Amino acid sequence: MGFIELFLTGVGLSMDAFAVAICKGLGMRKIRWRDALVIALFFGGFQALMPLIGWAAGSLFASTITAVDHWIAFGLLAFIGGKMLWDAFHEEGSPCVCGRDCATCQRRGGADCDDPEAARQAPIAPPLDYRELVMLAIATSIDALAVGITFAFLGVNIWVAIAIIGVTTFVLSLVGVVVGNQFGSRFEKPATIAGGIVLILIGLKILIEHLAG
Repeated sequence: MGFIELFLTGVGLSMDAFAVAICKGLGMRKIRWRDALVIALFFGGFQALMPLIGWAAGSLFASTITAVDHWIAFGLLAFIGGKMLWDAFHEEGSPCVCGRDCATCQRRGGADCDDPEAARQAPIAPPLDYRELVMLAIATSIDALAVGITFAFLGVNIWVAIAIIGVTTFVLSLVGVVVGNQFGSRFEKPATIAGGIVLILIGLKILIEHLAG
């Protein structure tokens, strides 16, 4: 396989990660580049790691992997998507120093707040949940295990392959966070609900594709 084939493989494998990155961006009131880079690193790193594991396993565990990978991906995505929906309907906005919702104060630049400067400096998003990121990264990259097994059969240079796949996924995931934030910053609660639904639908898509195949 040449560079073009590997690049297209990377793009195809990264589509689920791109969609989930958009969902993560939807939950950010304002883009935080550190968080965006961490998200992209998780998705890109796991997307590169999974083919390496599959390549190393070769055909030894191929039947076992393909028998359960879709159920694992569906379970993880459905769980996280359901959690997002629960949070959207049950969690209240964090209060600002004036007793109002921080998100409202920040969107208005602190204009209606008793302490505008405090409103502007209030946290713009909760800290990243690294356990959730790991689950999302595994769920969106687990198909790459089978691709890694295929690479072993085709004699592909695995180091070149995982570098291309990892970088491609990293870039697309970073773009996904930015794209999601452009919409989520305007419609925070509806965006969180939409993000949860999208994750569940991605999980269903993975499950149906494998069961139908």
